[in-house]
Amino acid sequence: MTRFATALTVLAMLGLAGCAGQPAADPATSTAPAAVNTTSAPSAASAAGIPPKPDEATVKAYLDELRAIDPAIVDEDNPDKAINRGRDQCSSVQSFPADQAKLIDLTNKRFTAPGQSNGFGPEKAERILAAVRKHICPTF
Repeated sequence: MTRFATALTVLAMLGLAGCAGQPAADPATSTAPAAVNTTSAPSAASAAGIPPKPDEATVKAYLDELRAIDPAIVDEDNPDKAINRGRDQCSSVQSFPADQAKLIDLTNKRFTAPGQSNGFGPEKAERILAAVRKHICPTF
């Protein structure tokens, strides 16, 4: 164990010595780093298949459709939860576009509520999935 500790100490000292050898930058002559263009790079969310938040009209239609399936799907104190679950479900839709059984299972696991910790069942999950596809990620 002593050799290991000695080796770590030597490596740490070498690392510190390497840092100490850098001359300090003169603030008057240093230049600021170039700005990074983030508009051309896709966001992590869109790369993961998560669409942007929908507009108000789409949100209303989506939540109304979920309430028609089962009012418990939408937490009235936090309706964003249903919106975010729908957006997250879009990543599954993008990953498994042709596997309807898997998507229904994932929807059933994702959409839960008090008293519905195991989801709303496959029939309602299929209807929830249809609402997600229609309103949240119609291009997937």
